[in-house]
Amino acid sequence: MELYAGNTYLWTKLLHTLFVIAWMATVLYLPRILVNIAEAASEPAVVARLVLMGRRLFLFGLVMMALVFFFGFLLWFGRVIDDSLWPHITAGRGWMHLKFLLVLAVVAHFIASSIMLLAVSKSWWTPKSATVLRLFNEIPVVLLLGILVLVFIKPI
Repeated sequence: MELYAGNTYLWTKLLHTLFVIAWMATVLYLPRILVNIAEAASEPAVVARLVLMGRRLFLFGLVMMALVFFFGFLLWFGRVIDDSLWPHITAGRGWMHLKFLLVLAVVAHFIASSIMLLAVSKSWWTPKSATVLRLFNEIPVVLLLGILVLVFIKPI
């Protein structure tokens, strides 16, 4: 019995979407760990546990981000490998370029969160305001909304 692989483009898109969901879970939760650290600043054991959770979450997110970019670039540039397997459906579409710009903003947010977590773990910085970090936590939600509008509605 032969395994039916189906449409290579659709399988690539499925894997890209799966890893986007996993990576976004990390992007959305890492700043929440920083909020918890700010609220538990007077309890060193709790802070140490949160930093450990944050490190593990960051490593998971890093792997998911790499897979997102691998499958994303395969979707975008796969036609160079084989045009019949990965058609160039985004040719001449401005939405893809704007989406990529918003994705880079999500990456910058992920990196900023990771740097803050590293600073806490090395005792270089202690978050003072949980409120500011809560606002910081909402940035990727707004960026994700923009990305989803671009991908599904394609206004440009």
